[in-house]
Amino acid sequence: MKLCQREIEKLQLHNAGFLAQKRLARGLKLNHTEAVALVATQIVEFVRNGDKTVAELMCIGRQLLGRRQVLSSVPHLLETVQVEATFLDGTKLVTVHDPIACENGNLELALFGSFLPVPSLDMFIENNEDDNIPGEIKSGDGSLILNAGREAVYLKVVNNGDRPIQVGSHYHFIEVNPYLIFDRRKAFGKRLNIASGTTTRFEPGESKSVILVSIGGDKVIRGGNNIVDGPVNDLNCIEAMEAVRTRGFGHKEDENAREGITGEDYSLTNVIHREEYANKYGPTTGDKIRLGDTNLFAKIEKDFAVYGDECVFGGGKVIRDGMGQSCGHPPDHSLDTVVTNAVIIDYTGIYKADIGIKDGLIASIGKAGNPDVMNGVFANMIIGANTEVIAGEGFIVTAGAIDCHVHFICPQLVYEAVSSGITTMVGGGTGPASGTRATTCTPAPVQMKMMLQSTDDLPLNFGFTGKGNCAKPDELHEIVKAGAMGLKLHEDWGTTPAAIECCLAVAEQHDIQVNIHTDTLNESGFVEHTIAAFKGKTIHAYHRWWPCSRYHQSMWCEECPTLINKSYTSFYIKYHRRAS
Repeated sequence: MKLCQREIEKLQLHNAGFLAQKRLARGLKLNHTEAVALVATQIVEFVRNGDKTVAELMCIGRQLLGRRQVLSSVPHLLETVQVEATFLDGTKLVTVHDPIACENGNLELALFGSFLPVPSLDMFIENNEDDNIPGEIKSGDGSLILNAGREAVYLKVVNNGDRPIQVGSHYHFIEVNPYLIFDRRKAFGKRLNIASGTTTRFEPGESKSVILVSIGGDKVIRGGNNIVDGPVNDLNCIEAMEAVRTRGFGHKEDENAREGITGEDYSLTNVIHREEYANKYGPTTGDKIRLGDTNLFAKIEKDFAVYGDECVFGGGKVIRDGMGQSCGHPPDHSLDTVVTNAVIIDYTGIYKADIGIKDGLIASIGKAGNPDVMNGVFANMIIGANTEVIAGEGFIVTAGAIDCHVHFICPQLVYEAVSSGITTMVGGGTGPASGTRATTCTPAPVQMKMMLQSTDDLPLNFGFTGKGNCAKPDELHEIVKAGAMGLKLHEDWGTTPAAIECCLAVAEQHDIQVNIHTDTLNESGFVEHTIAAFKGKTIHAYHRWWPCSRYHQSMWCEECPTLINKSYTSFYIKYHRRAS
């Protein structure tokens, strides 16, 4: 049997979909993953039958499951299911919008071809409407003014062409299609006063009045039809109108044009409701986001966006040449990557901003864009032709988690870690060896070398700790020189006072950390003797186990201020109590 990668993935999809069908058949409400798998699997199966069109399958995809057949969060999370399948006339993409569209699904269709019994709809109770909606945004009341405080003009525009024309929010209006007829002199240095990333459509022969506002930033026009190439000033305006005349661009003086300032003249002002704004660009100052499906909310304390100048990527949107993307700035001034309109939660607070990345590192957080036409763009956050874009709308960005207690037994750990948001792994080991399963130590220099090499192609940060259990320093120095970022004292290797003192002394010489798993047997002394061996040096307690006395816990807390606590275990006490 010969299978390509796509076919292997389809088999995995079928397994997930069939599992979802079995759970549905016994009356279980499906979660998000199960619902996606079932809808996608059934679409593929119907395609295999060969008697349905793409349009018919798009309709069927909305009938398979209802709100009562899925968990209460699924209708809010599942917006689209897309699956590629091979029809009789070729491979096509089937897109199902809002697949959870009714109260009850057609379970016969949902289980078609599975030979599973169709359950009664009575098995599926209604969802509780009071259940938390994961990630919901609670916007404040009122509206926001777009492009506030800018010069504005109200102009009549006529499409003299035979095809529709759409103009984006940040397209320099003097540069638009020559078949649009309007007062281009008054449009010089201006753009549409509409929400960032939206467009205005002019049908053939249509006459429409629009509001234009002055561009922001340094007021420099680039790109478009090259009618203007430079700053907005009187000289360039004269040259631009000459270019309009000689190149045959539509122009007609508008005696009825009305001018004013946005925010002051209500008729020239465009506002957007806060809820609509949050749906387009993410929450802004004062809005709240539910964290997952918990009762915890994060309130946006600051938004670096300039209302009306948000960076949005896509066809007809903002990050295009001469608009949100700068033209003519030195390449080394531009970002390599920008993450737009992301909610950031870090030690400084909860805020929304763009994230600029340069040379693989976060260069700045704030307002990105084109300083030629946008207000508030940070000097080191220019979007240029060399800039990639990641749309951050609808996402929370926070620091990656650090797992500081890892037994490096197998590489699969890494994929599990990154899937749950862990970006740094600290620990030790050499693979599935007995020592590694019990302790987090990479003992030998050659093993340290191989561990460092084996993680080179994995997209996480790694730190390996050497074995610190030795009353003499020579071997400890060797493992540190081999690349250990710390040393681990583990009771399984003998964490005696002599080993503790030697390990801490070596760590102090190299300015590295020491982790400890100790106090298991009281063999060399009690907890106070272990604490005395620290000699006031800082140490990270991975585990503290005590077999004989709970008094040890209070001793750690009261008499060892330099101890970084992690966990403790009373397993042996419970175990011996059961045994007795």
